[in-house]
Amino acid sequence: MQRVVPALLARVARARPWALLRRRSAAVGGEEEPFVFLEYEPEPSGAAAAAAAAAAPRRERVRGREQRERGPAGRPDPSVPPSGVSCSGCGAELQCRDAAAPGFVPAEKYQSLSEGPAGAAGLRGAVCQRCWLLAHYGRALRLRLPPEQHRLVVSAALRRPPRHGRGPLLLYLLDVMELPDPVLPQLPALLGPDVPAAGLLVVGNKVDLLPADSPGHLGRLRQRVEAACAQAGLRGVPLVDVRLVSAKTGFGMEGLVSRLQRSWRCAGDVYLLGATNSGKSTLFNTLLRSDYCKSRAPDAVDRATVSPWPGTTLNLLKFPIINPTCDRIFRRQERLKEEVTKTEDQLSSEEKKYLNRLKKEGYLVGRVGRTFQQQKSSRLVDFDPDMLSYSIDEDPRHSPRKREEREEFTYNEVKDARWCFDTPGIVKENCVLNLLTEKEVKLVLPTHAIIPRTFILKPGMVLFLAALGRVDYLQGEKPAWFSVMASNLLPVRISTLSNADALYEKHAGQELLKVPMGGEERMKEFPPLVPQDITLKGIGTTEAVADIKLSSAGWVAVTAHAEEKLLLRAYTPKGTALVVREPPLLPYISTIRGTRIPGTAAYRTKKPPSLVENLKTTGKK
Repeated sequence: MQRVVPALLARVARARPWALLRRRSAAVGGEEEPFVFLEYEPEPSGAAAAAAAAAAPRRERVRGREQRERGPAGRPDPSVPPSGVSCSGCGAELQCRDAAAPGFVPAEKYQSLSEGPAGAAGLRGAVCQRCWLLAHYGRALRLRLPPEQHRLVVSAALRRPPRHGRGPLLLYLLDVMELPDPVLPQLPALLGPDVPAAGLLVVGNKVDLLPADSPGHLGRLRQRVEAACAQAGLRGVPLVDVRLVSAKTGFGMEGLVSRLQRSWRCAGDVYLLGATNSGKSTLFNTLLRSDYCKSRAPDAVDRATVSPWPGTTLNLLKFPIINPTCDRIFRRQERLKEEVTKTEDQLSSEEKKYLNRLKKEGYLVGRVGRTFQQQKSSRLVDFDPDMLSYSIDEDPRHSPRKREEREEFTYNEVKDARWCFDTPGIVKENCVLNLLTEKEVKLVLPTHAIIPRTFILKPGMVLFLAALGRVDYLQGEKPAWFSVMASNLLPVRISTLSNADALYEKHAGQELLKVPMGGEERMKEFPPLVPQDITLKGIGTTEAVADIKLSSAGWVAVTAHAEEKLLLRAYTPKGTALVVREPPLLPYISTIRGTRIPGTAAYRTKKPPSLVENLKTTGKK
């Protein structure tokens, strides 16, 4: 037995060399394992070996930059022509010619998928290397894709000849925290004069991240979105409706589906538009699993890649829209009426678990169901016990896996279909996210319910939001309240005006201010903070007068005594936008706070409870 075990281990090591390599790499310095595709693991380069032998402090300092700049695993093959098959995650054409271009699949993997009688069609359902890394490791590869290319793809799609004799319905998604939306005024320039749009439906997303600062706060948010549409000057595009949803938690999604179905007779195809990071891919995936999509489509259409990294959708993804006949509308309404009468106790254990997770992540939660579902036949499992047995003198044999048969649409199903297209996100100019690495973006973009942090400052005090923004209280007669609405992972630091510059110089790039990260080397390439003077006049001690929006890093709501004049100076990185938002998005946000922490300028935080839409309350606390 003692002789058999080493022999078995040796054979396993030869059959699975990547297993030992993964353990070895994970053991070096305890650092995070870099992902490589197992099927085509490249030979370690000299640069990689030198980096592994470098000192631990330097490796820790530059790790974020290395992860962003590290090239993709696998080798390209310029001799292989493009496939003509789209990536099911981002819509880019799959290819193995250029590792820095969209849709790249390493040559070894590309050939293994395209071998067989189907040829390049065997790639159908596959995802590119970039989508794989985004979905499984949250890592974004650098691509040579200028922002103008996103606009060209969107503009070309919107200028297509109308189908079904009707113009397209534009479903524009905006992040309510980014109001005023910087891309919305550019929408008329993307449309062609020969193809007028049937209408514009504006959807405000991510309302689940914002707490209710007062009764009726959703109605006030809707008014802010309507005002942003009017300010954008959308000439020639009739505004159909304004909706507030959370594509992530499902809040407002059933109402949006009903509104879209009512537009069936007056519109053709539907185009999902918006800026990067507005949640378009999440909304696309939610609509794909709703009554808005044909019942067989979720099995035949893969879901879009969802990632905090800007610009994950590189081409057009689509699904067929179901025809809302009278019978289907009736059956859907009956399902919605039945679900409204349910209580949380009547849900299944899986539904309760999923609902509780969403309530921890957002203030507003909804349930998106399906009325029309296709029954799936049970699959038979092939089992061959002979393939599992081998002698001690034989190497393990791997049985060839049968390729799963994918659902395909028939010609009759799609010949007259109307489609919902997910278009590439238009990159926002003057945005701080364009300056950050993927690790920093994950810290800056909020993914859970934002807990407001309120501070009371006197003249001569300074508030830092990480190293991405700064607000100086220069002049005023009385103290004022500054409520920070930003990702819970971003630190807020309070200093005096005399010590503020020294604090920034010492701690920018370090753990105290957290973002950016990478120490002195990172800050050498990061643009400096530039100031802008702001004058405000207070309304009252419970109502904010304005929001100071520090690009996409968050905002600071300023509350002051009535008629009190304040002179502030706000800073953002050079090349990014600083906006004074009047009226504020959440004017009563300073009231969501606990008691003041003795000896500090901070108040204890308070998180309001979550609300579940279309679910009967039981009266339990």
